Amino acid sequence: MPGPVPLRRAVVAFVLSCALLLTTAACGGDDGSASAGASPTSSGTFEQQRLAKTRFVANAGLAAGATYQWIVKPYRAGKFKKGTEGRTFALVKAGLAGTFAYNRLKAAVNNAKGDPLLSKAVAPLTAGIDSLKELGTKLRKGEASDADVGAFENVINSVKDAGKSAGAEVTDRVPSTSQLGG
Repeated sequence: MPGPVPLRRAVVAFVLSCALLLTTAACGGDDGSASAGASPTSSGTFEQQRLAKTRFVANAGLAAGATYQWIVKPYRAGKFKKGTEGRTFALVKAGLAGTFAYNRLKAAVNNAKGDPLLSKAVAPLTAGIDSLKELGTKLRKGEASDADVGAFENVINSVKDAGKSAGAEVTDRVPSTSQLGG
């Protein structure tokens, strides 16, 4: 009975495709922010403000950890120099870490909007964060300079200082390699 087997495979493939689409639709766009209808405002409740700080600390901590672990530390160790063993792998990880850190910093700034003091402290840093957008690609291609790595480090330190001044101290949290990829 060869007829039912291809039909069964088609049905299974269809069901799995639908499940995959529904899963990615449900998980997509996770930037650490709330949905548009429930986004916290500066006049929000104490609970919303507390969660805004918590989310800010988590996202900024992940950005700081990724930057230090996979960009600053390998750069200082000379792993990005031509001819160094493992250079390509280090550059790919640094590029992913740069993109990840940029994404988490944008999410942290979005989270900061839920707390009046934190939003004022972080607001001046948005231009610096935006300037990091292309650095992930530069790192991945091996085109990053001392100034580029320093820019990442300076922005991370500025975000950490802004959080500390607003009562939301940020500590480095190193993300896993699988988190970097996606």
